[in-house]
Amino acid sequence: MNIYKRLLFIINPSAGIRKKDVPFADMIMDFSDHGYETVVCFTRVKGDGTALVCEHAGDSIDMIVCMGGDGTLNEVVAGARKIGWDKAIGYIPAGSTNDFAASLGIPGDPSKAASQLMEAKERTLDIGLFNKRSFIYTASCGIFASTSYVTPQRAKNLLGHFAYILEGAKDITQFHPMAMKIEAEGKQFEGSFIFVALCNTFSLGGVMTLDRDVVDLNDGYFELLMIREPKDLIQLNLIRKALMEQEYDTELVKIIKVKKARVSCEDAPDWSLDGEYAQGKEVCEFEVLPSELRMKY
Repeated sequence: MNIYKRLLFIINPSAGIRKKDVPFADMIMDFSDHGYETVVCFTRVKGDGTALVCEHAGDSIDMIVCMGGDGTLNEVVAGARKIGWDKAIGYIPAGSTNDFAASLGIPGDPSKAASQLMEAKERTLDIGLFNKRSFIYTASCGIFASTSYVTPQRAKNLLGHFAYILEGAKDITQFHPMAMKIEAEGKQFEGSFIFVALCNTFSLGGVMTLDRDVVDLNDGYFELLMIREPKDLIQLNLIRKALMEQEYDTELVKIIKVKKARVSCEDAPDWSLDGEYAQGKEVCEFEVLPSELRMKY
């Protein structure tokens, strides 16, 4: 087959538990068999995913594919938005949990993911804005939120999503409740919360899952998940029960669909955006950008 298209392949060599066993040659051969000449770039420091897109994704590039964790995809999408990229992006997961890839049905095996990508359809997905910074599938604060960027990379590589769960288990007895006012869809929620998330996914950090009947990844809405502070062991067990049984309209655990939200908290907790650190502010503004992301999966 004659080469007539060019593919920019951005790889995070630090991500993932199988990075030494990834069959790069087979993947690039698969791209070639589908008519792509591959340009390979490696990230080295935080932010390189964005910089590499801005530097290399010119008019001669027909597709961007990134390989790494959800944070790598976040950076690549940020770069694509920065340059006004209007073509498809592909994702080969090689992180430790890969929540977003699981939501899209992308295989965890890189070789299978690459093959599926070459045959996949192009689709549009909603993304979010957190204080004008884009994120793909989740912005969260409180218990479990910090585990994605606090857990050492070596532990993530060795333990996968269990590293997240183990770190979260240490947090669960050390609540740091957040006194918040949350405004969304003409409603207001005030009180003490232990976890708040704006999400567009079926899984959060390997810790909890959201019902696929509740979530639509391209409906113009994100799900706002709020978990209130338990006052005693009985309420703590009610929270655990609600999460395990996916009951999201209780006094302590609630989900509503939102297009915009405003979260006010004097303590300004830090946030996690797609597993990456984001500094908190006393007032955080959220907005959904409908059908903003074009992906093949």
